[in-house]
Amino acid sequence: MGTMTRALGAELRRILPPAQVMDSIEDRTLYAYDGTSIKALPDAIAQARSAAEVAAVLRFATEREVPVVPRGAGTGLSGGSVPAQGGIALVLAGMRNIKEIDTGSMMAVVEPGVITGIFQKAVEDAGMFYPPDPASLNYCTLGGNIAENAGGPHGVKYGVTKDYVLGLEVVLPSGDVVRLGGKQIKNVTGYNLVQFFVGSEGTLGVITEATLRLLPKPPAKKTMLAIFDRLDGAAEAVASIMAGGVIPATLEIMDQKSIHCVEDYLKLGLPRDAEAILLIEVDGMPVAVDAEAEVIGRICREQGVKSFQTAKSKQEEEALWKARRSISPAISAARPSKIGEDISVPRSAIPAMVREIQRIAAEYRLPIVIFGHAGDGNLHPNILTDRRDHQEMERVEQAIGAIFEAAVKLGGTLSGEHGIGLSKRPYMDLAVSAPVQKLMADLKRAVDPKNILNPGKIWRA
Repeated sequence: MGTMTRALGAELRRILPPAQVMDSIEDRTLYAYDGTSIKALPDAIAQARSAAEVAAVLRFATEREVPVVPRGAGTGLSGGSVPAQGGIALVLAGMRNIKEIDTGSMMAVVEPGVITGIFQKAVEDAGMFYPPDPASLNYCTLGGNIAENAGGPHGVKYGVTKDYVLGLEVVLPSGDVVRLGGKQIKNVTGYNLVQFFVGSEGTLGVITEATLRLLPKPPAKKTMLAIFDRLDGAAEAVASIMAGGVIPATLEIMDQKSIHCVEDYLKLGLPRDAEAILLIEVDGMPVAVDAEAEVIGRICREQGVKSFQTAKSKQEEEALWKARRSISPAISAARPSKIGEDISVPRSAIPAMVREIQRIAAEYRLPIVIFGHAGDGNLHPNILTDRRDHQEMERVEQAIGAIFEAAVKLGGTLSGEHGIGLSKRPYMDLAVSAPVQKLMADLKRAVDPKNILNPGKIWRA
């Protein structure tokens, strides 16, 4: 153990209960990762249980100019919670209280360590609905969702995490604890500082409490599976559905490589000759659900659908969703490494973006799996590779740059829900102008003048 690590651990034990501070190499290694392959060791781990403890750690860190990297469950996919410059990994996963579910105001008050899926179940038990549903919802935390502005399949109709955050308690780098927003739906009293912290990737403040908007639970839904011989047909169907007056609750796409990977992995009986599958869900009042499902079926037939299936039971719904939920582990099993990207383009550009990804895959001789939330323009091209093959990895890096360039040219951007973190930082100039990056850096400097919170993320500087 290095001198700095021993000294930092000893000082933190004077601030927090000693059992909440760890600095062994084994513990530091556990907190060196997120959901990417990026690794960097923290010098010490501080497990916070309250806003007061977070404030004490941040006051200490600001005074000593020690980096602090907030983290929840570490499921992020951009290197955002990796302690790139060492320092303190500030773990908030222990703050897991659901403080209130207020059905009258249709709000909930939660701590940042609450697991998203557990929260959704508690809300449903109260007859309400919290739509944001990232793929890692059974593991990820609400604080992390807010810091990354996480999305998910429900984003097409219901929006993403930012659309449900009405209030925050945030600890600033100075150690000041501030409360922003609250249960009021309308609030234009000064700057919208709540949204300033949503999606800020832990670079501006540490979220210690959130007030979240809830919705009534939809009384009915229908889940449909549309199989297409042509990927272009599926992509055009997505654009036509969105232009046809129906906003599905979810509208997911899987290309042929996704189908093959899932079929190799689970043997579900998916059609290997199909170029694409759309998984579509509509919800709401029963009459509206029936009408919307009929419109979607008609549009898919107009686009040459090969097969169109509607689930007749909860069990059939789960069976239809199983393939989509299995993509990530299935493609992980297909090759030694996978590099998952997260581009966002206008909905109308989905067909063109799919064609661009196919072109890039051919140009760089790489298998690229395409799936994602096609209904809101958020695609996840995943490159199947082997990080041990240095020549192939050179092509992978070139392909990633080409995918981002294509997305930006089509009016899109680098990320729809994973954030920039470390992994996309080199590409920021493609999507964000120098004056806008300077504005972001100026705001960061105003809030965190000593640059202690998650340094080295988002920007090159």
